[in-house]
Amino acid sequence: MDPAPELLFYVNGRKVIEKNVDPETMLLPYLRKNHILFFASIRLTGTKYGCGGGGCGACTVMISRYDPITKRIRHHPANACLTPICSLYGTAVTTVEGIGSTKTRIHPVQERIAKCHGTQCGFCTPGMVMSIYTLLRNHPEPTLDQLTEALGGNLCRCTGYRPIIDACKTFCKTSGCCQGKENGVCCLDGGINELPELEAEDETSPKLFSEELFLPLDPTQELIFPPELMIMAEKPLQKTRVFGGERMMWISPVTLKELLEAKFKYPQAPVVMGNTSVGPAMKFKGVFHPVIISPDKIKELSVISHELNGLTLGAGLSLAQVKDVLSDVVQKLPEEKTQTYRALLRQLRTLAGSQIRNMASLGGHIMSRHLDSDLNPLLAVSNCTLNVLSREGKRQIPLNDQFLSKSPSADLSPQEILISVYVPFSRKWEFVSAFRQAQRQQNALAIVNSGMRVFFGEGDGLIRELSISYGGVGPTTICAKNSCQKLIGRPWNEEMLDAACRLVLDEVCLPGSAPGGKVEFKRTLMVSFLFKFYLEVSQILKRMDPGHYPCLANKYESALGDLHSRHHWSTLKYQNADPKQLPQDPIGRPIMHLSGIKHATGEAIYCDDMPAVDQELFLTFVTSSRAHAKIMSMDLSGALSLPGVVDILTAEHLHGVNSFSTETFLAVDKVLCVGQLVCAVIADSEIQAKRAAKEVKIVYQDLMPLILTIEEAIQHDSFFETERKLEYGNVDEAFKEVDQILEGEIHMGGQEHFYMETQSMLAIPKGEDQEMDVYVSTQFPRYIQEAVASVLKVPANKVMCHVRRVGGAFGGKVLKTSTMAAITAFAANKHGRAVRCILERGEDMLITGGRHPYLGKYKAGFMNDGRILALEVEHYNNGGSSLDESLWVIEMGLLKLDNAYKFPNLRCRGRACKTNLPSNTALRGFGFPQAGLITESCITEVAARCGLSPERVRVINMYKEVDETPYKQEINAKNLNQCWRECMAKSSYSMRKTAVEKFNAENYWKKKGLAVVPLKFPVGLGSAFAFGQAAALVHIYLDGSALVTHGGIEMGQGVHTKMIQVASRELKMPMSNIHLRGTSTETVPNANVSGGSMVADINGLAVKEACQTLLKRLEPIISKNPQGTWKDWAQAAFDQSISLSVIGYFRGYESDMNWEKGEGHPFEYFVYGAACSEVEIDCLTGEHKNIRTDIVMDIGYSINPALDIGQVEGAFIQGMGLYTIEELNYSPQGILYTRGPDQYKIPAICDIPTELHISFLPPSENSNTLYSSKGLGESGVFLGCSVFFAIHDAVCAARQERGLSGLPKLSSPLTPEKIRMACEDKFTKMIPRDEPGSYVPWNVRI
Repeated sequence: MDPAPELLFYVNGRKVIEKNVDPETMLLPYLRKNHILFFASIRLTGTKYGCGGGGCGACTVMISRYDPITKRIRHHPANACLTPICSLYGTAVTTVEGIGSTKTRIHPVQERIAKCHGTQCGFCTPGMVMSIYTLLRNHPEPTLDQLTEALGGNLCRCTGYRPIIDACKTFCKTSGCCQGKENGVCCLDGGINELPELEAEDETSPKLFSEELFLPLDPTQELIFPPELMIMAEKPLQKTRVFGGERMMWISPVTLKELLEAKFKYPQAPVVMGNTSVGPAMKFKGVFHPVIISPDKIKELSVISHELNGLTLGAGLSLAQVKDVLSDVVQKLPEEKTQTYRALLRQLRTLAGSQIRNMASLGGHIMSRHLDSDLNPLLAVSNCTLNVLSREGKRQIPLNDQFLSKSPSADLSPQEILISVYVPFSRKWEFVSAFRQAQRQQNALAIVNSGMRVFFGEGDGLIRELSISYGGVGPTTICAKNSCQKLIGRPWNEEMLDAACRLVLDEVCLPGSAPGGKVEFKRTLMVSFLFKFYLEVSQILKRMDPGHYPCLANKYESALGDLHSRHHWSTLKYQNADPKQLPQDPIGRPIMHLSGIKHATGEAIYCDDMPAVDQELFLTFVTSSRAHAKIMSMDLSGALSLPGVVDILTAEHLHGVNSFSTETFLAVDKVLCVGQLVCAVIADSEIQAKRAAKEVKIVYQDLMPLILTIEEAIQHDSFFETERKLEYGNVDEAFKEVDQILEGEIHMGGQEHFYMETQSMLAIPKGEDQEMDVYVSTQFPRYIQEAVASVLKVPANKVMCHVRRVGGAFGGKVLKTSTMAAITAFAANKHGRAVRCILERGEDMLITGGRHPYLGKYKAGFMNDGRILALEVEHYNNGGSSLDESLWVIEMGLLKLDNAYKFPNLRCRGRACKTNLPSNTALRGFGFPQAGLITESCITEVAARCGLSPERVRVINMYKEVDETPYKQEINAKNLNQCWRECMAKSSYSMRKTAVEKFNAENYWKKKGLAVVPLKFPVGLGSAFAFGQAAALVHIYLDGSALVTHGGIEMGQGVHTKMIQVASRELKMPMSNIHLRGTSTETVPNANVSGGSMVADINGLAVKEACQTLLKRLEPIISKNPQGTWKDWAQAAFDQSISLSVIGYFRGYESDMNWEKGEGHPFEYFVYGAACSEVEIDCLTGEHKNIRTDIVMDIGYSINPALDIGQVEGAFIQGMGLYTIEELNYSPQGILYTRGPDQYKIPAICDIPTELHISFLPPSENSNTLYSSKGLGESGVFLGCSVFFAIHDAVCAARQERGLSGLPKLSSPLTPEKIRMACEDKFTKMIPRDEPGSYVPWNVRI
């Protein structure tokens, strides 16, 4: 095997030949960093780094291969971050740049996703585009099912997915219909989905985009597959290719004989097909393989053979190919033969995302033997056989528990290769099923999965064979062999089921400290799945032999079948632009995000897309591995000795400048949390820096106490500063006069920002006068400027901070970003070279903190009619190890805790807890999502005590018209009440409440819930008045074009688009004449943080003032030549020496808050709204589905309805994630487990409501805001709790039917685990329970 001279493949239609390939190089860094041959110096940065593990889809590309046997080209999506370039020989790679650009022509996919408003921050958009594009290459007229399946592996944090689905629908054969008939009625024929009260009004809301103007999809215009690659693939005489790097050798055999030779020579080398298992293990777990064997186009590995009694599938087939084969087979063969295949298909539909399914091979999935494998439990019970081969010959190995536990006697020998898998047909009277439950319905590793098979032999109903396997409950797939053996010969009845459950719980023993936690939930799922299997089989037996088998009890039938599932559809109602408005005036019109097309073509430049600077260095951080410890020693010698390492910065280097504001940059002598920055490694490349960081040896000595939880902080009196208090009315007197008093508490977990673009910065020393340019992904350039100036000991005028756009922020790119930017700039200054620092997703999640976990305690005094007369509340947030913004979050939470309710007597206090966790920080909503949930939880409990519906109690206590808040600010709640009434009407609440009750009465194991939640979100900055000022700069050039600059940051919310709309209206100039470059401290100094829902508001007023000043200045010139153009006017002004440049300034809204007196005017206005959500839950698994959400908002006059609707629904979906599936897990030692999309689940396309209806109230009042608009960035997050309370409602229905009294004690997030365990039944009672204190739990609730 001679080393191959070259690697040949195509990128975007151009040939690439690489002579010296490093097998460790993945396609993503290769595309982004390399100067690809024939591409001159073009770097393909459209493909983004989002997570590095194939979990987010930001790096999706299309890979095309020609199959010389079938003579067909296969296009499939792939995660570039997991694709080794050595595996690309003979393939054609297409990136987002290759399908279209603004310089040539844009592709219909790119156009539609942009014009349907499917981009906000735009960072995920290239991946979305490529997933849709690849599907269209295979299916030019896809179904909506195919499109949503294609996007299952792509995450978006901004949009809420609805506009992306809208864009997809334009390619479907059917459009406009929800594609799901309920009761046999199509939604377009009226009936189930009709909203009669909307019909007349809806005509006033045109669509947000004009579908008829879109470019048609023309498959003939796509890039052809390179003929050269076809000719190459047809050549029979190919040799094994060997690529050697510094540390690794990559062997690609092209015949079976060569493959066996390679495996004989390197028996320990893994065989890699898709790299979806070996790749993440090498990247995240430190596993290293010096040799990798990767077979290429070996036909024996791709065999599909229909045998007499089964199907043989090649081990090299991708899971997507297996899915296609099985789909075909189940349509052709009788049902009794395809039980196993149907069960496999059920698992394959939800296994990973489309990219991973197209990359991962069947053999690789089986051989990996992951503990949570979805297929192995099923294959193990189905009597499958593995066909293996070595130089010694072939043999067959049963795929059973011995093989799965890697027992040497039942495993492959090191020299053997898995060639194919034989999956037998099922027989008559044999039944096979598969089950799984995960944190999210799709693209999430199972918490528990199972494969089950029973064979009755004849129709006598006696068990002849029984196999039960579980994944997720042990170190590998576990087979309950002994239990099954004991059940042989028994009849299929409830006594057998009861015995089976007890036997399985005895045999499959899961210790209380088992990895992954959720131990009692996992035990419950084991028997819940068994029950579902029992019912499935009973139902089929009854169908096959009605006389012999009894009917299922009615209440049992609901345990079968999936949750409510129909196609997505939505309605959007917003106010038209004023008919008196000039046609060219863009205010009030649904204008596309101005970067939308660039997002979709990959041409939008983010921080890490900037080209490398000459002699650029890379910086990576070494973080603490202990939560509270003294640093005894730090050995840097090993790291410094590695090639390419330039320097390692420690606190000593920063002596005297190692802190800024409340934050310390690098740990000095002790660490206060896992993830604290200890030192920074600077090297010539990212790879060298990362390798060196692992070689830094730090010795710690643990310190006590270790405080992780809020309860521990309270116990140790560990708080930041003094408590904040607010009191209104006479609470003590009111408690004496009420009918009832209740006390309760609720815990709410934190939330990760999960912005798609991780923390990114590039510091470039200018080489003279100590000047430094810092390009950074931040919400607060001024703060970065100040921090960098401080660490460099230079005045701020020497440091310029530039931000073009940010790939999502949500509050997470302020303080921690400044710390890292300051250290990066220090390194750049010290070495006189540019330094880049880009965090990996896991590092980002570990270091940066997120939303504060909260503990809320309340004591409510109320009358029997539901009126709450006295309320006492305590808020505690988990601030982490440094102050950050924790106290401000507490303040905002207290000021906003009343939500929509008038509490005549209120006392509230709050403390920020100091713990040994990374400091938590701002996150969209800033304390209100937590404070509001605590209040709504109290309302719900009061309603239950009074025997009233929560909605009734909400109405009774709601603000009525003009009133005052607890801090004595006046409020007019007319629009709040209007939102509530419209939401109740538009959602048909009363009718649907009756339908939900009817459904619940008829279904024992599935329940529906319905909840309506009101919203009053105050917009303003509390006592931070100075943070409300803004400035803008407007230039007119002599050709009549305008340049606008302002202090706001574009992070997806469309602020730049709105600013150009403002300038266009004020200057009466077409938007196409106005440009906005980005934000820089060089053009607009002292700008405030972009956050708090006020960015467009305050910066827009500054732009407006600048434009009006300019227009006033030019008035004499314009009046002399009213028919002139801007070019004429600009030239005339220049000739008369009139300045064409203006600074606009807005000093901020008046705001103040006196905490001593407990009164003030901290907010400028209130955003009102209401949301009604309906869910369905599976009481046996804890799974839930959001069936429908209706949102009504009062947003004043919308500047851009498309952007504003995007903000509302994006925030709502983020809030829904916060309250349901997003769960951070920490170890008892304070180590964050959830460090990427594999462990931390944000909502995916499968989680959004089946129906989503958003409606804006017609504007009703003028205000002194920008054109009487309202800021909408944050308010919608809280509306996500309507889903929480709908689930709560469903759980209560289940508990009531089971005779359980009292409300369930539920906390947020309301995960499948909490839902299942709250729906107590015979199965939850059956499981063994561990005594607290008898084991060390895997995780702690922080």
